[in-house]
Amino acid sequence: MKNFLLLGLTTALLGVQEIKAQEHLFDPPWNSPPESALNFTVPGIDNIPDLYGDIENPQLTIFFAGNQFMVVDDLLASFKKEYPQYERIFVETLPPGILAKQIKGGSITIGNLRITHQPDIYTASKRAINEMADYFSHTQVYCYNNICLMVPKGNPANISTLNDLGKENIRISMPNPLWEGIGEQIKASYKKAGGEQLVKKIMEDKVNDGSTYLTKIHHRESPMRVLYGQADAAPVWSSEVVYQKLIGHPVEGIIIPDAQNTTATYVAAKLKTAPHAQAADDFLKFMDSATAKDIYKKYGFTVD
Repeated sequence: MKNFLLLGLTTALLGVQEIKAQEHLFDPPWNSPPESALNFTVPGIDNIPDLYGDIENPQLTIFFAGNQFMVVDDLLASFKKEYPQYERIFVETLPPGILAKQIKGGSITIGNLRITHQPDIYTASKRAINEMADYFSHTQVYCYNNICLMVPKGNPANISTLNDLGKENIRISMPNPLWEGIGEQIKASYKKAGGEQLVKKIMEDKVNDGSTYLTKIHHRESPMRVLYGQADAAPVWSSEVVYQKLIGHPVEGIIIPDAQNTTATYVAAKLKTAPHAQAADDFLKFMDSATAKDIYKKYGFTVD
């Protein structure tokens, strides 16, 4: 009897451990973290996937529009190969609206970490860069992206159009237009598909009843909500579906017709106050190279 109870307790504990492991099965970081003497990433507790590289005394600091987090590994590895003098690079991949506030305010706090680095390079949509034109000494276009819907593999909710998102039973993970550049573009697509009625249904009625969830950082939250069964669909950049499929996550993409879609133009900008001006120039030159363009194409962006 005693052995039976012990076996039952052991089985129960193993079951709990398995459930807890499943809770974080799809948690970021999804890339390969930098090598270190000690890796102390704890899913759900100590995990900061949108701060990348060497935060201490960097030789180059880049604020990337968050949805481009997937290019960082390949991009920095190739850049360092061509410019080996730059060993310490710090990158943030937070939402562009948050990065803009950080640039204007001079600092950001995440958890208990306060960061006061000023970037050398800031990348964002053409509209966002134009709104801060006085901050930059040089800008250049480097890639393009459009919108699609991310759904769980098999598309269990049978979503095929933007109008399907207006249905009562469909749960949506929606980028917050207040600081996510993609948010306003998706709202424009809703209007093209179903007029102001669809916009109101998704952005007001369904927000109020909880079936539309407004994200704070969509390039992390939306894939996770889809993967963990908390959302039936998430409007995202096409590159985000390409990446999630590339790393083996069970998602699919639903194409949005050109007539309802929007193409974003991404611009890299050098800050007038860049602490590492030469490094910024070298990185911008690299961004215009065939090597960099091929990396962006690998992850679903277009460069022409």
